[in-house]
Amino acid sequence: MFADRSEAGRRLAEKLRPLAGEDVVVLGLPRGGVPVAFEVADAIGAPLDVILVRKLGVPIRPELAFGAIGEDGVRVLNHDIIKGAALRPEDMATVESRERAELERRSAHIRRGRPKVDLTGRTAIVVDDGIATGATIRAACQVARAQGAARVVVATPVCPPDTAVRLRQEADDVVCVLTPRSLTSIGQWYADFTQIGEEQVSELLSCVTGMSEEVWIEAGDTALPGELVVPRGAHTVVVFVHGSGSSRSSPRNRYVASAMHKAGLGTLLFDLLTSAEETHRANVFDISLLAGRLGQATEWLRAYLPHVAVCYFGASTGAAAALWAAAVPQADVAAVVSRGGRPDLAESRLAEVEAPTLLIVGGDDRQVLELNRAAQALLRCENRLAVVPGAGHLFEEPGALEAVSALAREWFTRHLPQGASRHRPEA
Repeated sequence: MFADRSEAGRRLAEKLRPLAGEDVVVLGLPRGGVPVAFEVADAIGAPLDVILVRKLGVPIRPELAFGAIGEDGVRVLNHDIIKGAALRPEDMATVESRERAELERRSAHIRRGRPKVDLTGRTAIVVDDGIATGATIRAACQVARAQGAARVVVATPVCPPDTAVRLRQEADDVVCVLTPRSLTSIGQWYADFTQIGEEQVSELLSCVTGMSEEVWIEAGDTALPGELVVPRGAHTVVVFVHGSGSSRSSPRNRYVASAMHKAGLGTLLFDLLTSAEETHRANVFDISLLAGRLGQATEWLRAYLPHVAVCYFGASTGAAAALWAAAVPQADVAAVVSRGGRPDLAESRLAEVEAPTLLIVGGDDRQVLELNRAAQALLRCENRLAVVPGAGHLFEEPGALEAVSALAREWFTRHLPQGASRHRPEA
């Protein structure tokens, strides 16, 4: 028995290690096969993708497939079944139209604009979390070949031996961890066989392939533009909260964000106010408004990538908004870093902040330094005040911003939640 799909994937990967270094693509069958495939791809250093297929069932016997379809218009047909069932072209077209619509819906939801990995001339490892009869995975093998795969390997944690024999009619090889003679249900071989959602599938693809996207964040009746970057393997996203007179295009925040990417951390830079709102100076210093927008952006991020840890990096007045938002009950923020911040503007909330907080201030920014010292005395969470010698409020001096980046990177990585060293969403 397997503890869960992740453990099953790791055990399956051991049997597939001889393929490491070859030109292979690991293809998970959504939804349950993708967490297994994730572990395989991670272990052998291969790209991960999904293979989306829909069986085309005979109208009066849907369990009997007369063919299958895949993305990009791929279609494979079983002409013997079509002839035996006396299927008319219009009957087949009706079935295909329905299944094509569902295939396209799933593709849009899972891929979110990410292109398919090209299979031309490569070995495709088709992975599911278990195989009973093998009808779906046989269709997946046919689709993989139609998409250009030179060799197809079926890999699964559990499969009866007679099914494995039949699969060799479609696949070049079949790799299994367990081959029980009787398989009444796949779930009986897992201690945890929790259902996998399409959001989790999409997130696993993002984790392995990485992403860089222009996004729009809904905040009440307002949509705020942002840039989400998640490097390959990232398990944490740092949300940047800019200060007064700045925006997501701030070169200083972008510099720090780049350092986060090199450390394997994702980033979300977004504008807290619309262009019209920025014209009203009072909005720029409305910490409650800014913190509310940050909270809404965090909710959006967690819905988009449900299992990432979230950290805040705030600058100037944005630091106050970050601390205010982190003080909300059950905010579940892993860590907060303030760069040249004004934590005094969130003074009434500082005692409620639970996230480990690092206050970075330039040594020559004396007024802000005193404000940070006073604010630090109000914090009850783990905290530290780091002074960058010779730096002013904007950290424009040579080496100053590099020091900020190093301090922030170390603080975030040191305070990641336990078990977040690799991004492994629950299976």
